[in-house]
Amino acid sequence: MVSVSILAFALLTIPNALSISMTSSSTTSLPAPTATPASVLGPVSQLNIGNNYIAPDGYNRSAVLVNGIFPAPLIKANKNDPFAVKIVNELTDNTMPLETSVHWHGLFQHKSNWADGASYVTQCPLHPDEAFTAQFTATDQSGTYWYHSHYSTQYCDGLRGPLVIYDPEDPLASLYDVDDENTVITLSDWYHLSSVELGTIFAQMIPNSTLINGRGRYPGGPSTPLSVINVKPGLRYRFRLINLACDPSFNFTIDSHRMTIIEVDGNEVDPVAVDSIPILVGQRYSVVVTANQSVGNYWIRASTHLSSTFDGGQNLAILRYEGAPDEDPASTAGPYELSFNEGNLHPIVNPGAPGIPEIGKADVNIQLAVAINSSRYFTFNHVSYASPPVPVLLQILSGAQPASQLLPNGSVYVLPLNQTIEISFPNPTRAPGFPHPIHLHGHTFDVVRVSGSNATNFVNPVRRDVVSIGSSATDNVTIRFSTDNPGPWFLHCHINWHLNHGLAAVMAEAPAQAAQELAPVIPADWNQLCTEA
Repeated sequence: MVSVSILAFALLTIPNALSISMTSSSTTSLPAPTATPASVLGPVSQLNIGNNYIAPDGYNRSAVLVNGIFPAPLIKANKNDPFAVKIVNELTDNTMPLETSVHWHGLFQHKSNWADGASYVTQCPLHPDEAFTAQFTATDQSGTYWYHSHYSTQYCDGLRGPLVIYDPEDPLASLYDVDDENTVITLSDWYHLSSVELGTIFAQMIPNSTLINGRGRYPGGPSTPLSVINVKPGLRYRFRLINLACDPSFNFTIDSHRMTIIEVDGNEVDPVAVDSIPILVGQRYSVVVTANQSVGNYWIRASTHLSSTFDGGQNLAILRYEGAPDEDPASTAGPYELSFNEGNLHPIVNPGAPGIPEIGKADVNIQLAVAINSSRYFTFNHVSYASPPVPVLLQILSGAQPASQLLPNGSVYVLPLNQTIEISFPNPTRAPGFPHPIHLHGHTFDVVRVSGSNATNFVNPVRRDVVSIGSSATDNVTIRFSTDNPGPWFLHCHINWHLNHGLAAVMAEAPAQAAQELAPVIPADWNQLCTEA
């Protein structure tokens, strides 16, 4: 008999805006991992997850850190590299969660569902002093990704970082000159209270600050140094933008510089020029920016739907040309002439949605209606997700396969193998805090109907793994994907407060095939996680 601990979700936030201000083992042979406090790691490495005090915006607080830094180290790999990342739980600060897990956002985990890192969906979390090695290959995947805690609201306390898989044969390489660790740009929110404390408040959370590459300022705070992105005149830079926030979406711009989108959530797209990009939680874009302006300093702006001010250096970083003085920019915002339209983003690799090109004509058609119940929990189809006592994957491995046998009741959708699945999200305004960024683990999907439009596109729709389901009562965003990856996959709002307050479901894809594929390869340390100490 396997005994498990049960995840206790903290009460989390919803409507009525409130700003928080402070007054007070596998047998595969691989190279040995390293455990250095470097800001860049390889695919075979070690993540020591612990607590320490940091002040990224000038306010000192205890945080959850990977190898002692925030954001967590960039993990770099090349296409088809094997990953073996040892995760070591060294957490000691009991004002924040002491258990942990790590999810590799955007990686399909084909035949390695057990390594996906979603607590109580694909694994039990790591207790203090436990270790677990996530071993997988992101076959044929390249692009911009990230990793973060998938336990409670823990990543809001700091456990989040970028992950990039480079393609030596990138079909769009001719469009840029520079693409390295210095061109990765992370956008995040930051809170002066721990996520556990914030989780007791029933209100829309307003972050204390926006951090760009881990630096920012808060209202009334010190003038801490802002992040600087250095460029040389005439060169073309591939900036990899990652929203690794817990809540806000950002509107990203660079004064006097146009951006050309070439990648969306790990998918290369036909180049599209824009002046600004709305980027929701979990989303990623690669943009090419040419350093073609006069030598000087230019503001990088990341305003949010919760804070649009730039006063005192808030929501800002600096683009600095070689030869420019070390000083704040005097640039002004804009110009804004080329607007962003998600429907204009078309994949260049195997474009086209699966199945019959008509809404409602997939093999399986699901409507997931978002709402909020009388207890102020979020729901899909009137059911609020709560973590089960045993991971869904372990339930499947133990023989449970019909939806009626899988926990949590009403939140698990069993999907047949090799079928076209269509999911629609009607009227997102029934659940406050929109726009809700919906993420599906284990897949990318084709967005055949984007927010803000009633038109459909089955020929070359945008393909991604996080989508806005809109801000209008008339929105009915619709996605399509094929069930070619057996296992239980989490589908959830990526606003972390909403996820942990119930806005989630599990797509249990081909359970019988999942058990057959995964049982022989699951490592011993995975099983050990679900055994009480």
